[in-house]
Amino acid sequence: MIKRIDLYKKIRFAFRYGRIVALLGPRQCGKTTLARQFISPDSTHYFDLEDPVGAAKLAEPMNVLSKLKGAVVIDEIQRQPSLFPILRVLADRKPLRARFLILGSASPELIKHSSESLAGRLARVTMAGFTLSEVGLSVSSRLWLRGGFPRSFLAKTEKDSVSWRKDFIQSFVERDLPAYGMTLPPLTLSRLWVMVAHYHGQLLNSSEIARSLGINELTVKRYLDVLSGVFMLRQLQPWHVNIKKRQVKAPKIYIRDTGILHSLLGIRTMDDLLANPKYGASWEGYVIEQIINFVEPDEVYFWATHNGAEIDLVFSKGGRMYGVECKRADAPLMTPSMRIALKDLKLARIAVIYPGKQRYLLHKQIEVVPFEAVVDGFSGIFPKTTR
Repeated sequence: MIKRIDLYKKIRFAFRYGRIVALLGPRQCGKTTLARQFISPDSTHYFDLEDPVGAAKLAEPMNVLSKLKGAVVIDEIQRQPSLFPILRVLADRKPLRARFLILGSASPELIKHSSESLAGRLARVTMAGFTLSEVGLSVSSRLWLRGGFPRSFLAKTEKDSVSWRKDFIQSFVERDLPAYGMTLPPLTLSRLWVMVAHYHGQLLNSSEIARSLGINELTVKRYLDVLSGVFMLRQLQPWHVNIKKRQVKAPKIYIRDTGILHSLLGIRTMDDLLANPKYGASWEGYVIEQIINFVEPDEVYFWATHNGAEIDLVFSKGGRMYGVECKRADAPLMTPSMRIALKDLKLARIAVIYPGKQRYLLHKQIEVVPFEAVVDGFSGIFPKTTR
């Protein structure tokens, strides 16, 4: 088993200031395995609301939960939003008898009830699949191809990994998405997701998707918001500053897990990936997700103008702005976009991430950095999270 030490420490730290800790992330990313480390193996303090038996145990939640002491884990909390007001009451007890670790595969913005009921009481920890810092450089290519979902990444063969992802996508379309109000037929939802995969790393054109599916543009945007809310999609918004240049205003979209992306694109092997036109965009998304996971920025954006200047990732951290360019090249060089962005956005630093081995300067504030530096925290480049 791959130990997720940093995430474990984050949860422990979150319990210091939160009476309730929400561990949020996509389905099957390992939340349950991690959460069970906070209770004993034979504990009766674990409730899985996706399991009918687990849900039945909480038929009278106040009566059951009020008697418990110590750590209590409630899995798939979004399936029973009526629990949030009850948790608020239990979290306000003095002395505090129990602390609750709630697991969810939807964001609080999608659930809404948690932010309304648990304001000031809830600490959040977000997780995804395995990261490069967790699995190590020796399997970087496997992580890129298969993605970070544990059962996909740890599968014995490529065929097994592909099969797991195919089943995951089918189940997600047929069961999970309708639960969040996506009422299109499963075949149409599958087409929508495949179309989004083909836009990976590009500006969103929701009107084009709407025409192709025969639905209205507002429905497409709402469905993409749902996909973002269940941690499957990242809509990277453009960064706007008060400058005279005409700036792009549409978001860029990424499938957050590259393994899921590759399955949607019909990519099964590394040879398939290297020959696919989305090869560069796939690597860009892979790098961006790894950086966001490590840095935990306050806000993330991209930047582009209609004149062609562009920076793949712009983020704020500690009151400063940083830029990232992803270059799948042997020896990246300075570009006009970097100079413009450094000046107009007043960036503290730009890191040009590439798959090579040498680290070198293009400018006193622009450095070319090997992607493998992610495992040592991009030492000296980005500020490390303090959480």
